[in-house]
Amino acid sequence: MNFKVVIPARYKSTRLPGKPLIEIAGVPMVIRTAIQASMSGAQEVIIATDDERIVTTADKYGFEALMTERNHASGTDRVLDVANQKEWLDDEIIINVQGDEPLISPKLVKLLAKVFQDVNVHYVTACSDFENFNEYLNPSNVKVLYDKNKFATTFYREPLARKEKDWNQKKQFHHIGIYGYTKKLLNNFCSLPVSKLENSLKLEQLRALENNILLSVLNYKGKVYRGIDTPEDLALIRKYLENK
Repeated sequence: MNFKVVIPARYKSTRLPGKPLIEIAGVPMVIRTAIQASMSGAQEVIIATDDERIVTTADKYGFEALMTERNHASGTDRVLDVANQKEWLDDEIIINVQGDEPLISPKLVKLLAKVFQDVNVHYVTACSDFENFNEYLNPSNVKVLYDKNKFATTFYREPLARKEKDWNQKKQFHHIGIYGYTKKLLNNFCSLPVSKLENSLKLEQLRALENNILLSVLNYKGKVYRGIDTPEDLALIRKYLENK
């Protein structure tokens, strides 16, 4: 299975300034992410950024990074920017790995690409079981429901159940923010307007559902590590790697 990985890495971050270059056990965060992604079997791993400092750092560690438009609204737009610069064909499979996922599983990346062996799949994401009910209650943890054909039916933040006895753990899953698309699908998706619901919940994938684009969901059973959004997340991952 041939596929590419693009890692969007915007330098500015409100809670963690310069986040992609923050060192974790001596290695910049985005480089740790790229190292993990490179073990997936991808033909190419490219960092898509808005800052020359990230390009310089990537080159130092032997990774390719491309400058993209500074004012892109999302990481997905940055992925398309790279795909256009590289002149990839419409049927190219592209996996979007977030730059703040330094412990992303190479196995997950590879499994996501394999979903495209089904000719009816053009857009895919992933989910996992919630570890406990408190994790489900947290609105920062995005939830997903999917149908019998494993196509997403909705994404949401606020829990549908407030009491554990009302929680259907076998149908309500924790969304993992990794995506795969064909280049053709990516072109189409980025051309669509941002909806009110997408904007209010800050869930870009709702744009696909609201435009009747089928989004396949891979239910991943391996270990999932939290991405880094806050100083607390950073401290936890630093502690984990130092102990390891």
